[in-house]
Amino acid sequence: YLEGHFKSNLGDFYGESLSSLISSHFYFEPVCFLLFLPAFPEHLAVNGEHTGPAPEAPRGTRALQTHGCMCLAAGFFQQSSFCLSNSDPHSQANAKGQREEDALLENASQSNESDDTSTDQSPEPPAPLKETSFSIGLQVVFPFLLAGFGTVAAGMVLDIVQHWTVFTEVSEVFILVPALLGLKGNLEMTLASRLSTAANIGHMDTAKDMWKMIMGNLALIQVQATVVGFLASIAAVIFGWIPEGHFRLGHAVLLCASSVATAFIASLLLGLIMIGVIVASRKVGINPDNVATPIAASLGDLITLSLLAGISTGLYKELDYNDYANPLVCAVFVAMCPLWVLIARRIPSTREVLYSGWEPVIIAMAISSVGGLILDKTVTNPNFAGMAVFTPVINGVGGNLVAVQASRISTYLHMNGLPMGDPNPTPRKCPTPCTSFFGSTVNSRSARVLFLLVAPGHLVFLYTINSLRGGHTTLTPIFITFYLAAALLQVMILLYLADWMVHWMWGRGMDPDNFSIPYLTALGDLLGTGFLALCFHMRWFIGDRDTNVGN
Repeated sequence: YLEGHFKSNLGDFYGESLSSLISSHFYFEPVCFLLFLPAFPEHLAVNGEHTGPAPEAPRGTRALQTHGCMCLAAGFFQQSSFCLSNSDPHSQANAKGQREEDALLENASQSNESDDTSTDQSPEPPAPLKETSFSIGLQVVFPFLLAGFGTVAAGMVLDIVQHWTVFTEVSEVFILVPALLGLKGNLEMTLASRLSTAANIGHMDTAKDMWKMIMGNLALIQVQATVVGFLASIAAVIFGWIPEGHFRLGHAVLLCASSVATAFIASLLLGLIMIGVIVASRKVGINPDNVATPIAASLGDLITLSLLAGISTGLYKELDYNDYANPLVCAVFVAMCPLWVLIARRIPSTREVLYSGWEPVIIAMAISSVGGLILDKTVTNPNFAGMAVFTPVINGVGGNLVAVQASRISTYLHMNGLPMGDPNPTPRKCPTPCTSFFGSTVNSRSARVLFLLVAPGHLVFLYTINSLRGGHTTLTPIFITFYLAAALLQVMILLYLADWMVHWMWGRGMDPDNFSIPYLTALGDLLGTGFLALCFHMRWFIGDRDTNVGN
């Protein structure tokens, strides 16, 4: 009955093959089979194409697709399904019927065997979360505000400690501020982006894989923090020595010890916080890309700046009593580097970053140090002392938003399945601002959402600073206008650069999770500090002068 029915509807070959397949599996192993009777034989299609009369149906196809069919009977046994497919995708149209029938039977058997062993395989990566503009904004806004209030607290701390003895006597410490605060972009946000991508594509679904990723990444950022802290101190010494023309060895060792100790401790604390946030957000169904990087900055600036002020003050006091304290601190943290290298080398993903991930971190540190030089020369001018409280805010907000966007684009490329370094069938042109912000893709949608958060967020942060009576500047309408213009321009440039840079790096085989965020956050520090200094200079130039508030 089956053979006659299938031959009349599918043609001789497919009717005989299907009836043989069902009968053989029915007798020799329990399967689930579905009997489909075409309600409209003229709608029969193979591979999505109309077959015409049954004898003209093409051969060598991979699957059958029938339209307008009614499921009349279903028998359920131990297995849940069977697959009807051809194992030879390169078979010719004129291949013999017997060879195709053998291929069908062989593939069906392989399909049943794969079903039996599917429970032994590792879990499949979770499906990507479907996101609308509202869902993106809802997930981002609360971590964004939390991170913003963290930068406000950091600004209040910097506004206070700028008058401490170590900051007035060793003004090169100001050069360390953007470089060390930028570690959250160079290290912690890069860590958050790597772990977010790993969680989204299923590389942290088992406890063993998760702990390997955690230990390797923690060891990696400790090595990077120690090296970057040491290099940042050298940059501060050079940038401080060139304008002044004299070099003090005691101050140089103080800068080195303060920078290395601050970078190491802050990276360890923030790394642990990041790991907890990513694991928890994945368990509750929130995209880690939306929350991990802002939360990395919510406490990052405050912790790093507080540690820098406290450690540098304590070590500065030791200069008069103990000549060996500062060199000893440097030696201890540098001596621990080989241990972290050994741990990081054991994990394949971190081993690659350990060997090839230094270029973006070091270059980003140098870029941030240039912003620190601008801060040093501006804050030490009594006319622009009010700039200190706003510097962590504008830099932090820009860095947080662009890190979210870069992490999202990187995750999108990883989940899209296009191998890194392989040329696109249709090469991607350099994006324009219109395509980056007004396109129909999910990345353009997230760019619009993030850009729209800038002005309301900064107004909230400015109001908070004014309510706490922080800073040395009255929030006049002219100042607020200049400030918002600087912030909007900064974030617009950063989001556009993120769209271009992440795709450019991906096309050249560079993992954006490891390379893009350090560059983007460092550029955010440089643009934010530069635009803010220009804002204060223009405000001073037009006569809107008020530098006594908050003293």
